[in-house]
Formats: sequence, C-alpha cells, structure tokens
Amino acid sequence: MQIQCKTLTSTLSPISSSHKLPFPSSITLRAYKPPFPSFRSSVKSHRFIINCSSPNQELISPETEEVIELVVQEAADVEVEEAKKIDDLADQSIWGQMKEIVMFTGPAAGLWLCGPLMSLIDTAVIGQGSSLELAALGPATVVCDYLSYTFMFLSVATSNLVATSLARGDKDEVQHQISILLFIGLACGVVMMALTRLFGSGVLTAFTGAKNAEIVPAANTYVQIRGLAWPAVLIGWVAQSASLGMKDSWGPLKALAVASAINGAGDLILCTFLGYGIAGAAWATMVSQVVAAYMMMDALNKKGYNAFSLCVPSPSELLTIIGLAAPVFMTMMSKVLFYSLLVYFATSMGTSVIAAHQVMLQTYNICTILGEPLSQTAQSFMPELLFGINRNLPKARMLLKSLVIIGATLGIVVGTIGTAIPWLFPGIFTQDKVVTFEMHKVIIPYFLALSITPSTLSLEGTLLAGRDLRYISLSTTGCLAVAGLLLMLLSNGGFGLRGCWFALVGFQWARFSLALVRLLSREGVLYSEDTSKYAEKVKAA
Repeated sequence: MQIQCKTLTSTLSPISSSHKLPFPSSITLRAYKPPFPSFRSSVKSHRFIINCSSPNQELISPETEEVIELVVQEAADVEVEEAKKIDDLADQSIWGQMKEIVMFTGPAAGLWLCGPLMSLIDTAVIGQGSSLELAALGPATVVCDYLSYTFMFLSVATSNLVATSLARGDKDEVQHQISILLFIGLACGVVMMALTRLFGSGVLTAFTGAKNAEIVPAANTYVQIRGLAWPAVLIGWVAQSASLGMKDSWGPLKALAVASAINGAGDLILCTFLGYGIAGAAWATMVSQVVAAYMMMDALNKKGYNAFSLCVPSPSELLTIIGLAAPVFMTMMSKVLFYSLLVYFATSMGTSVIAAHQVMLQTYNICTILGEPLSQTAQSFMPELLFGINRNLPKARMLLKSLVIIGATLGIVVGTIGTAIPWLFPGIFTQDKVVTFEMHKVIIPYFLALSITPSTLSLEGTLLAGRDLRYISLSTTGCLAVAGLLLMLLSNGGFGLRGCWFALVGFQWARFSLALVRLLSREGVLYSEDTSKYAEKVKAA
C-alpha cells in the first residue's frame, strides 16, 4: 500500500539576539549560544511526527520517542546547570556568599599587590643603607606607581567588556576586544616611557622644590630605570583584568609570587651585596614587572586566546571604550592627585619627614590594596543581578551586605596589623631614630584611614557595576576638592605630617559616606527599577 506523506514543517523558537550592553557599543552583539541546544520551548509545541494521509500513524516508534525525550531532557539539564553556576553566588546564604567571596578575592589580591609590594621591598632594602635615597623614593614612587593608577580605566574596561562577551559565549569577540585593549595598553606604555625619559627630571625637580634638590638625582635614576617597564606594566594590567573577567583569580596570584621573588632576590643581590643602591632596586623592580606581565599573557594563551595579537581600534570602538573609561579615569585621577598632594606637602617638611611619610605611605598602600578584590568581586558578580535576565535586586543588596561585612572585618584586621608593623618594628624600614619618631606621630590617623578603606572599595565597586559612573566620578572629584583644601590648611597651619594624614582620613571617610548614601537611596541602582538611566549615563560619558 502506498502511503503519501505531507511535508514535515517544524518551527523552532529562535534564540533572542536582543541582549545588549547597557552602553552604546559598535561591537556586534551576537546571540548567546549555549554549549548544548535548548529544546525546552519547542518540545512542548512540536512533536517529531509526520502526519500521514492513510491510517493516522506515527512513523516514529515509541522507543525512538523515548530516546528523543531523553536527549531533550539531558540538554535541558545541562542548560539549567549552566544557569545555576551563574546564579550560584547570589542564591547562597550570606555566610555562603562570604565564603565564596573570600575564595575569589584571596587570589585576586595579586592583581593589585604586585606594584606596591615591589615598592615596599625597595623601601625596606634602601632604608637600611641611606636615608637620602629613602627620601628620594617618595617622589620617585609617585611618578612610577601613582601615575600608573591613572590607567586603571584599562583594567575596568577590559574586565567589563570581556565578562559581557563571555556571557554571550562569543569567544571571537572576546579575542577582538583583548587585542584592541592590548594595543591601547602598549601605545599608552610607549608614550609614558617617552615622557618619562624626556620630562622625568623636570617633574621631580618641580615636585620636590628647591629645598630638597639633593634627592632629585637619586629619584631621577630610579624613575628612568622603572620607566623602561611602562609598556609591560600596562599590557600586564590588560592581561590580568581579562583573566579576572573570566573569573580566574589564580593567574595574578602566580604572577605576584614569581615577580615578588625576583624583586626580593634582585634587591638583595644588587643593593645589599653589590652596593648599587636605589639604581639596583629600580632594576630589580623593572625586571620583575616585565616577568609578571609575560606570565599574565601566557595565562591568557593557555585559555585559548592569543595575548600577543594586537588590533588597532576603529574610531567607533575607541569612542565606546572612552565612554566607559572616562568616568573611571576621572575617579582614579582624583585619587592620584590627592595622594600626590600628600607627598608634595610632606616633601616641604624636610628629609626626615619625607622618609617617614614614604615608609607609612608604602605600608598603607599595601594594606589598602587588600581591599581592591572586593571591588572586583562586585564588578564581576553584580551586573548579572542588576541588569541580567534573572534580575534580582534583593539578592544584589544581600551580596553587597556580604561585601561590606567582609570589608569592615578586613579593615579592622588589616588596620591593626598595618599599624602594628611600623609601631613595633620600625627597624624593618629604617635605623634613623628621627625618622622613626616622625612615623609614630601619624599612627592614629593611619589606622582611621586604613580601617574604612575596604568597605569603601566594596561600595564603589557596586557603583561601577551598576554603571553609576557619573556619580562616582563627580563625588570623588568633590572629595578631592574639599580634602585638598583641608590638607593645605592643616599643612600651612603648622600641624606637620600629622595634619596631612588627618586630611587623608577625611578624604577616605567622605568617599565611604557618599557611596553609602547613593546606594541606600531609592534612586540608587540597588532600588531603582529603571535601569535605562544608568545606560544613558554611560552614553553621556
């Protein structure tokens, strides 16, 4: 008997391609393709059956249907498991969240610890030999370390764009963005290396003033050698941030361990045994930074990306990155300017005060860096809760609560340890009794400023994740203006180095208060149901 069958037509629900970044981008947005196809929406409305004109009979046997249903169920289970991994942190209790945050932030601390730790090693080694060279490290590290923080926008842009593209499963787009940002990092590094070579001495002379002209040659030696590493430093930042955007926090930890070991060994050999002084410390730090950058790039290569591929951005792509990076740049510049003002006013108080301020500021930087991973955690996990398909503001608020609790605890612990080291063991940094006396003068403001910093960073990281970029940039600029005025009044009023550090206390607590008020506001990103205005703010930037 001949059976005439009608043509089989089955319409599967298309995957939506409407997922967009919350800011304008020239980068093509492609639909997210899960590792296994999802049939859940189509199975309910379609059966794999052929309608026949003779006895209404299905050409697929029941056994085949069972196999199909099993495959469909397995694919659905995989899809659910993938979604569960994304929301796992948000679904946990507050104590479970805190445990996961600590597991992520612990290794991630290596991203920010590398530079300040190397400078601290230089400070400890040089302080054993010469108070003059120790004083020279103050303005020298401003040029080398603080100026590098102005390029933190590269880190924020990299982690943001990489994490967003990975959420769509577009590996080619991730590679393209990494190549663009690596090129920008290389270009900025070459420019900074040239500027350091041409104007480093002049900047140091203007910064230190005529009263401290004797420290300029030593400071310039340090700056010129460290300046050779500018391209490697910025490329390394892009590679490190890409790893964090991929939820990999172990790469920075490995790079930190190797780079710190090289820096420490180099300082001992070049400074202690060979007597090269501040120049030897600079060479050891420069080499260790290059090695750290290479390790970060190698880690990306092992993930299947080409970290040695560079791509010149188009004008529209460059504008997209600038739109995201400009408010972050303003925020970082405000912080850098304030810390530079601290060193500037301390420099006018004499060599012993400069040396004491250098020791306290370097230990302070190391301790505050430990809070930066809380900001990165917020930027990595908050966007899914604030702008994702499964948007859940109560869970976002609970995540922030976990971050603030960890920040407060970390602030007290780190503040206590960080204060105890220069108070009880000043001989680690210097044998000069006058320098030690000046260090002990600022112990109280040192603790007050340090203890609030981790909580402040968790709040500011949430504002960055919520794309409230204009507010955070303007508020930090306002803190700079007010705290800078206070710093000038206290310094000129005869309060000495202690007055400078109390101005820092005001700067840190003002940042904390303004960020907290914004996040608790009904118009803030954690309570507002209107997410479009934050995307518009990025566009306006």
